[in-house]
Amino acid sequence: MTTQTSVTEPAGAGTPPRPPSLFRRYASFVAGRRSKWVVLVFWLLLIGLGGSLAAKLGSVQNNEQQTWLPADSQSTQAIDVANKYFTAKDIMTAVVVYTRDEGLSGTDLARVGEDRRQLLERRIAAADIAPAVVSDDHRAAYLTVPLKTDKSDNSVLGDAVKSVRKLTEDHAVAGLDVRIAGQAGNIADFIDVYSGMDAALLATTLAIVALLLLITYRSPVLWLIPLISVALAGQVASGVVYLLAEYADLTVNGQSSYVLVVLVLGVGTDYALLLIARYREELHRHEDRHEAMALAVTRSMPAIAASAATVGIATLCLVFGSMNSTRGLGPVVAIGVLIVFCAMTSLLPAFLVILGRWVFWPLIPRHTGDYADTTAEREHGTWNRIARGVGRRPRPIWIGSVVVLVALACGSFTLSTGQTQGEQFTKKVDSVIGQERLAEHFAAGSSAPADVYVRDAGAAVALRELPGVPGVDSATRVASSGGWTHIAAVLRDSPDTHAARRTIERIRHTLRHETAETRSALVAGQTAVTLDTSDAQGDEERLLIPLILVVVLGMLIVLLRSVVAPIVLLLSVVLSFGSAVGAAALLYHALGYPRIDRGLLLFGFLFLVALGVDYTIFLMTRAKEEVRERGHREGVLAALAVTGGVITSAGLVLAATFAALTVIPTVNSLQQGVLVAVGVLLDTLLVRSLLLPALALEIGPRFWRPARPQD
Repeated sequence: MTTQTSVTEPAGAGTPPRPPSLFRRYASFVAGRRSKWVVLVFWLLLIGLGGSLAAKLGSVQNNEQQTWLPADSQSTQAIDVANKYFTAKDIMTAVVVYTRDEGLSGTDLARVGEDRRQLLERRIAAADIAPAVVSDDHRAAYLTVPLKTDKSDNSVLGDAVKSVRKLTEDHAVAGLDVRIAGQAGNIADFIDVYSGMDAALLATTLAIVALLLLITYRSPVLWLIPLISVALAGQVASGVVYLLAEYADLTVNGQSSYVLVVLVLGVGTDYALLLIARYREELHRHEDRHEAMALAVTRSMPAIAASAATVGIATLCLVFGSMNSTRGLGPVVAIGVLIVFCAMTSLLPAFLVILGRWVFWPLIPRHTGDYADTTAEREHGTWNRIARGVGRRPRPIWIGSVVVLVALACGSFTLSTGQTQGEQFTKKVDSVIGQERLAEHFAAGSSAPADVYVRDAGAAVALRELPGVPGVDSATRVASSGGWTHIAAVLRDSPDTHAARRTIERIRHTLRHETAETRSALVAGQTAVTLDTSDAQGDEERLLIPLILVVVLGMLIVLLRSVVAPIVLLLSVVLSFGSAVGAAALLYHALGYPRIDRGLLLFGFLFLVALGVDYTIFLMTRAKEEVRERGHREGVLAALAVTGGVITSAGLVLAATFAALTVIPTVNSLQQGVLVAVGVLLDTLLVRSLLLPALALEIGPRFWRPARPQD
């Protein structure tokens, strides 16, 4: 049955049920005639303090290898033994690879020897350098150079590698190719490609968000207000994270820092869009802008608060992860969400009320006494038509949506994990070329031998058994100290390959089952770290994904006071994530980067589910409000019509924000950006706009059981 009124006209003369008095008192304060100035001054003081502290965030970053490892893994334990008994802390190895296809000449070998002497004499090397190793075919040689690094200052290692590169280039012999590989070379290449990326990422993200807000509001002024508010909130959030890292041992690394920037901009803009849309509605109903803002804050607070609580609690689940980096990321994200929630519900309202209606120019919302048909149709005409289309044929729409999503999800079967070093960059870098040259003339694992630490009593047994392990080329005693012996086991395969990881597993199995003296042996090194990381990421997926889903379900049940609706919404979240992974996988193949890092799946799930649930909450809280006044069918359609534009704008902004990660020239960042952007767009344009409203209509009033909001 079709009604003759617009679905956006609020029933009951625009008087939705009143939210709790706590929200009303809070809204009256942040939008008050005098108290708005108190709010503004308070935030200016916070921003002044937070801005000065935010600048120090880089100084407390901990990018040590242990921060990216499982706390209880063999690699972590082995690194602790190495730091205690064998190597000076903060030392990383670079491998300088010399090659000449025609064969190394006497001049070439003299140059290698002179480079070694100069590296020691100029104290570029942090410890002694072993004599050069020359290949059997006499066409390649390499030096293993220990370099100083610093857990919070990447420039220490980066500058050391630059010094090595400059020395070899200044005294280069014509035709002799020199590359810097090894772990230090690889990390230095990451430092190079990320150099200046913080500023570039922030500038790109701000530019994208600004453009989309300008298009959304069609005002030369209004777009600046939420953007400034979000940017200032980001400074405060960074300042709080700095304090916790400095004084409460919160682990912060490079990944969590850039995720904080992107997240604050994306989530903050979402909240701003919802609040401003509600404020515009109330300005049509009320002549006094203070009253209009107080009502806008009051009526949007339940949705924004529920969204912030869901995202915050879901991300805090990461503290149960096994990876140190995962555990640190959860609190960082939760802090960002909390700060931006506070800013968007206090600083932004105060800002807007102080500035007045003119900020909406040229589309200034005039007081009409009601949000009547003409105004509603003009502002929501497109979504009115979409809502009516969904209302006419809900069954074909939800079935068609499910078919599309399932078809896209099938693309996830084409994904494979285990990126090699050469697959981590979008361009060929020095360390990758050096590793390839090394593998052509030596055992491919020469650049990163497995580090075996065994009790002295088992050293002889380990040295005898290790060369017989399939995949091991040689095993050499390096040193003994503190009751431990360090053995370097050179692998036949490149250290970043699946075959090398299987060799590490065989080494560990052999030592664990050989004798009592070797049972406590610890195996570390680049390959072992990769293996332990991959295993831990798999464990995290199995633990954290169900845990996050339970949290999201619980929050939706509390918010909607229903069971049927939250279960339907949760199933849509899972289907949406599967389709996002499948669609992203197809794009990865098209872009030439089909293999992913295992941690991408948890990263994508966290942000697509925790952030995507924003739109579910925005839609369903408004639907519940409208259903009370209109009944189930018209209430759902009204909610879609009114929130459709806001959700679409928010989704586009959030997708564009994460798409900005593709400016970082690493494959992992590109894949993260693509996955979240594609997932948000699918969630916004298909799931929240078509699938969920159609399902709600198909199920009928039972959708809200056991609650009965229409009564």
